[in-house]
Amino acid sequence: MPGVESRDFSTPDETRTPPKTFIELVSLAGGQIGRYTFQPGWKWSECIQPVVNTPSCQVEHIGYMIAGALHIEHTDGTTKDIVAGDVYRIAPGHDAWNSGEKPTVVVEFQGAANYAKQ
Repeated sequence: MPGVESRDFSTPDETRTPPKTFIELVSLAGGQIGRYTFQPGWKWSECIQPVVNTPSCQVEHIGYMIAGALHIEHTDGTTKDIVAGDVYRIAPGHDAWNSGEKPTVVVEFQGAANYAKQ
């Protein structure tokens, strides 16, 4: 492995396009980094759940929100609003939706490899 690696989302290794969702994945250091764009009206339980067939999102997410806003509702009853500039960790077992009127854009460092994958 080289001492320095650099990738660019302009040439992703993989894309996934569930409804109202655009996911770009790049491979780096043996893992995958993802940039997700969620359009207004996006909701995990409506757009991703039919793809993955689980009752809630079972991926742990660690990322950075570039633009927009997400509302998270965890199965343990906790809720959180995440906005542009926030660094976040979301445990498995949640629903989420774009709570704004503009696209939400996030970069995820953990969770990308399995997100929205059948």
